[in-house]
Amino acid sequence: MISNIEIPVYLFTGFLGSGKTTFIQDLLEGDDFNAGERTLLLLCEEGEVELKPDAFASPNVFIERIKQEDLETKHLAGLANKHKAERVIVEYNGMWMLQDLFSAAPENWVVYQEMMFADASTFMMYNTNMRQLTFNKMQTAELVVFNRFTEDYDQMEYHKLVRVANRRSQICYEYEIDNVVFDEIPDPLPYDMEAPIITIKDEWFAEWYRDLTENQDNYEGKKIKVKGLVARDKTLPDDYLVFGRHVMTCCVEDIQFAGLACVYSKATDFKTGDWVAVDAKIINREEEIYGEVGPVLVCSKIRKCEPADPEVATF
Repeated sequence: MISNIEIPVYLFTGFLGSGKTTFIQDLLEGDDFNAGERTLLLLCEEGEVELKPDAFASPNVFIERIKQEDLETKHLAGLANKHKAERVIVEYNGMWMLQDLFSAAPENWVVYQEMMFADASTFMMYNTNMRQLTFNKMQTAELVVFNRFTEDYDQMEYHKLVRVANRRSQICYEYEIDNVVFDEIPDPLPYDMEAPIITIKDEWFAEWYRDLTENQDNYEGKKIKVKGLVARDKTLPDDYLVFGRHVMTCCVEDIQFAGLACVYSKATDFKTGDWVAVDAKIINREEEIYGEVGPVLVCSKIRKCEPADPEVATF
């Protein structure tokens, strides 16, 4: 039986050798974090560093090793019930997609903190060869920690890779145990938010779309010029279409259509697949296609145009 009592989850991700186990060991040795709460610790891989439970500040830590096939709601809930867990710590396998865990987690498990760890000396190789896995871990992390950082590495290279996946996460670089530097590289938008009419160049679409959907209030009432594709079907009202572009955030397999609700009196003049240039005002309101409040383009003008270059938007 799954309890309705909220259980906080502390999620630590990264590939083997990235420093997850060492961090968890240090965390549980401190009585400020480990003050006696009944803690279920899920280990999802065999790391190079062994945990030392005898050094934990409290003995109320119950370790369970799980395989990928164990990521099933009933099994996870059973482990929490078995140990009467008040919270859960997960040392996640870097080769597993996070969606597997999020889909399997019992409804009362709530992620309180998510941190990704990476060995700076091998991260670029992992990112080149397993981009989907690295992107997946950065996408929802509140903090990305690059261990074993040296003066030979360029912070900007690492910063850019994180920011493609996540504009909100903090980033820090650990040069030595006692020398941790937090990222202070600014991330200005490429367009002028204070312009009377914000013009979005083709190469800026992905960043604009992400910022618009993450920070809707900042765009309320703003006027915009932007190019994209039309999507329409017979179920839509005559003054309504979906406007957007295909966006690749990680790799080719991950291309999706990023669409926005669009209102225009002559919407029926256009068909799915038409490339158009739009002049619009952004209004945030409840929309059926979002299922919640979202940005709506109220258009004063739409005209057919040449395709964007490139046609698939990237970050």
